[in-house]
Amino acid sequence: MKANRLIKIIFSLVVIVSNLSCDQITKEKAREEISKNEKIQVIEDNFILTNVENTGAAMSLGENLSPELKIVFLQILPLLVLLLMFLYIIKEKVSKPNLIAFSFIIGGGIGNIYDRILYNSVTDFMYVEFGELHTGIFNMADVSVVVGTLLILLNSILSELKMRQLKNVSM
Repeated sequence: MKANRLIKIIFSLVVIVSNLSCDQITKEKAREEISKNEKIQVIEDNFILTNVENTGAAMSLGENLSPELKIVFLQILPLLVLLLMFLYIIKEKVSKPNLIAFSFIIGGGIGNIYDRILYNSVTDFMYVEFGELHTGIFNMADVSVVVGTLLILLNSILSELKMRQLKNVSM
């Protein structure tokens, strides 16, 4: 049992560190290669690289908070949530897809918190527009959080469908 928990911890840490590394490497590259507010069209207006420092959370939410409240709401509380999430996935029985998903969320969350602590802002550098879909400017940490959330949602839907099939078969 302890060997399984150790493997689970190591696997989760590898996924977390991979997501965090991808985030930090791409943000550093964006800071070095793209001037502030410069717009580089990669695929016409559909995919644009830029360099924006976000002092708030998603979509600049909370950017007008006092410095003290920013520390509480954008650094301390999210870090506590991520810590509790990590403790949950290593102590509880979590499916492999959800272990991966939660690890993605934790890695992405740490990436943005790291920026807030180190730079007092988060570097965002990608923008996507596809038909009616328009994103805000985002980074790889945001991608990790969204992918992790979608994986949890997908796993929940698939689990529910499987349960319904089992109920129908047993009737």
